[in-house]
Amino acid sequence: MPIALHAVGTALPPHRYPQPYVREVMGRWVGGERRTDKLLDRVYAASAIDARHSVLDDFLPDRAPGVPSLFLGADGGFRSPSTGERNALYAEHAPGIAEAAARDALAAAGELAAADVTHLITVSCTGFYTPGVDLHLQRALGLGAAVERYHLGFMGCFAAFPALRMAQAFCAADPRAVVLIVTVELCTLHLQPGGDVDGVLAASVFADGAAAAIVSARPPSGPQRPLALERHATAVTRDGADDMAWTIGDTGFDMTLTAYVPRVLEAESAGALAPLFASAGVAAGDVRWWAVHPGGRAIVDKVAAAMDLPEAAVAASRSVLRRAGNMSSATVLFVLQELMDRGLPGPEAGEPLVALAFGPGLTVDSALMRAL
Repeated sequence: MPIALHAVGTALPPHRYPQPYVREVMGRWVGGERRTDKLLDRVYAASAIDARHSVLDDFLPDRAPGVPSLFLGADGGFRSPSTGERNALYAEHAPGIAEAAARDALAAAGELAAADVTHLITVSCTGFYTPGVDLHLQRALGLGAAVERYHLGFMGCFAAFPALRMAQAFCAADPRAVVLIVTVELCTLHLQPGGDVDGVLAASVFADGAAAAIVSARPPSGPQRPLALERHATAVTRDGADDMAWTIGDTGFDMTLTAYVPRVLEAESAGALAPLFASAGVAAGDVRWWAVHPGGRAIVDKVAAAMDLPEAAVAASRSVLRRAGNMSSATVLFVLQELMDRGLPGPEAGEPLVALAFGPGLTVDSALMRAL
């Protein structure tokens, strides 16, 4: 059997914030000047996001007034918490949502069970602690005592792809291997809103979520459409190295995401994906199904334009963006889950699907998969 993505599971935290309401909160936080208010209106109206989720209840409209939280002081005013405060909440909330995603994936894995997992890969760029999420998952899911644990940290939104490559390598070395990948990102812990374009843009798209994937060369038996992992490619664009970055500051992690990123991706996506198509002997026009990381509406728009994709090809990406926002490394797995749940690509076995995501650098990571 080919090495395949057997199942994908996802989880969202309980607190759902409609995007118009977030616009109101941001207006109270950084607004007040006419220029900033107009910028907020423009960015949020164009976001193509209906709602985002967070582990934080700080901004719920029915929250008791005067109760301090991460971003609100006892006086009800906004505060800038330390990196330590934010990371402590990551350690509190990340294990539960990661476990929920892993259980969702295992439930969709058919005959494969937690006891079959030989390797565990965790992925995150929004918090650090040890013993970490990996050990929690091993114990909570009942993974074997000898399961191999690995962590990919601080790679950004494209990190699911290095995890898939690692899983494929494990399965190539051991045909009986079953690899569980779990990505968990709590982006809202690192809100750093500002009144400039880039600050407003970053605060308008990021959200919390977790996703899990099961990779193996064993025969698939679950309800989702399995996808054979065929080819991978990674590229760094010639421009945009300073337009997407993620660094650790004294008051949280500092995100740089400029409005220039979509234009870079429009100019360079075709070149970045060319080696992937060449190695697989496939033309871009032969691919009907795409899992494009929805880093923002403009990113999906520009990639679709660069690759001359019909709207149907990026419908799943837009759907995930609309209902959940940008959850960093977990997001592209949400897109793949939506496609696999719908039985796509299909109906013919062997039909290709291309998945891609973007991260600091500016890095473009991609994979070509085929329906089994």
